[in-house]
Amino acid sequence: MAQKFKPGDIVQLKSGGPSMTVSEVATNYKGNFTGYQCEWFKGASKESAHFTEETLQAYVAPKKA
Repeated sequence: MAQKFKPGDIVQLKSGGPSMTVSEVATNYKGNFTGYQCEWFKGASKESAHFTEETLQAYVAPKKA
């Protein structure tokens, strides 16, 4: 099955939170897809974490009024 996202895509947790950039499509030692490594900024600090595909959605910027 093809992965939904690729490195460089902007995503967000389905439950909300900051926009994040997919930095890597993660695999296990057998080469099986395990999820995505994502990066985002919290103030001036760069954060990074691994997320499964089921928890992410494509980021949609809020509409300006």
